[in-house]
Amino acid sequence: MDTAVFISTLPSWLLFLLVIGVSLGANEAGFRLGRLLIRRGLREPEPPVTAVVGAVLGLLAFLLAFTFAMTASRFDARRELVIEDANRIRTAYQYSRLLPEKQRQALKKLFPEYVALRLGITSLAVAKKREPRTNELQQLMWQQAASLVPESMDSEIRSLFISSLSELLNVHTARKTVALGYHIPGRIWLVLNLLSAMSMLSVGYQTGMFSHRRLVGMPVLAAAFALVITMIAAMDATAQHGFLISQEPLADVLRMMQGGQH
Repeated sequence: MDTAVFISTLPSWLLFLLVIGVSLGANEAGFRLGRLLIRRGLREPEPPVTAVVGAVLGLLAFLLAFTFAMTASRFDARRELVIEDANRIRTAYQYSRLLPEKQRQALKKLFPEYVALRLGITSLAVAKKREPRTNELQQLMWQQAASLVPESMDSEIRSLFISSLSELLNVHTARKTVALGYHIPGRIWLVLNLLSAMSMLSVGYQTGMFSHRRLVGMPVLAAAFALVITMIAAMDATAQHGFLISQEPLADVLRMMQGGQH
């Protein structure tokens, strides 16, 4: 199974505990390795070991910052697309109220259902289940747009409606692509978790080599790594384990349609 897929299926609390467990296990392994070498009289000079530990921790910090920036950018894009989606739908709906009676009445039924399908999506399974009906509604909207060609009406209004409908569909495609296609690659997740374990192992090794007891604060460091990794995973996920993006702009549009407001 791909690492990214595996991580996306884990609840946040389970991922948090898993990262802590692996980190503390790696730290304990490093500590015991250091003590073993000491007992065998293979003590290493402290400056090179300290330099290696610092380099590994520095690489981990860089990769955490890089990964966080990547997922934060995608999270912001998803949030902005929700607002844009609501604006495009509102605009297309408003233009539809200027169309001839036949098309206006048909679209008046299609738009609320279309918006309702975009609300309450709490998992990828729900999104995929609603996708066929969403595509069907889009086709029905285009059929209504195509039926305007022979109508005797203001050509500018017809053009504005068709343009707004096209933009609506483009935003839908963008939302689907960003939500389902743009994720942190599995290889980055793999390297991030391996580097986290290596960092804890190297710190444990340094402690075992130059100290007679384990560091009491090591669980705190493991928890800090786990918190950051869990937050990155939650921001990257689009399923029920991820951070939810407010759908209030779409809910406002639906209330406007149901209330018959302008």
